[in-house]
Amino acid sequence: MPFNLPIALTWLRVAAIPLLIAIFYLPGTWLTPLEKNIFATIIFVFAALTDWLDGFLARRMHQESAFGQFLDPVADKLIVAAALLVLLNMDRVQVWVALIIIGREITISALREWMALLGAGKSVAVHMVGKLKTTAQLVAVSFLLLNDTFFGWLDCARIGTWLIWVASFLTLWSMFYYMKKALPQLAGKID
Repeated sequence: MPFNLPIALTWLRVAAIPLLIAIFYLPGTWLTPLEKNIFATIIFVFAALTDWLDGFLARRMHQESAFGQFLDPVADKLIVAAALLVLLNMDRVQVWVALIIIGREITISALREWMALLGAGKSVAVHMVGKLKTTAQLVAVSFLLLNDTFFGWLDCARIGTWLIWVASFLTLWSMFYYMKKALPQLAGKID
């Protein structure tokens, strides 16, 4: 298993998950609810930025690896799923939204694994629709974690709710896109 700066950033994103969750379980005497929201948002945004940065650095420093290509999307899925479960627990996101997003991630991960076994992994390689979905999810979750009104008009809860619905639509769209791309290879291989 290689270890370099891009992979270290990816591991840092995984390590941020328990911290993100723990923030909300600290005693009320340690942090106010607003402070918890702000710290959780900072952790999540930092993790989201490392998602972009680790890929950029891996390409720039010529440190791309099979392990990094495996770990990066796993880290993304884990932190989004953890944040969604926290938001679900705090009643900031609907159950159907969490099910769509987490269910899609499991489905597409399984599809990619199966396609790799068939030697057709490139047919379900990451596409722009998947990147757009990830961006929408990261922005929406950030607003939902913040969950307050700033400057008297910036209603983060409302904006986050609208964005998570858009992200849910993009999530379904990307799932159907990848499934359609895989269908020709799967049609002849299903036992």
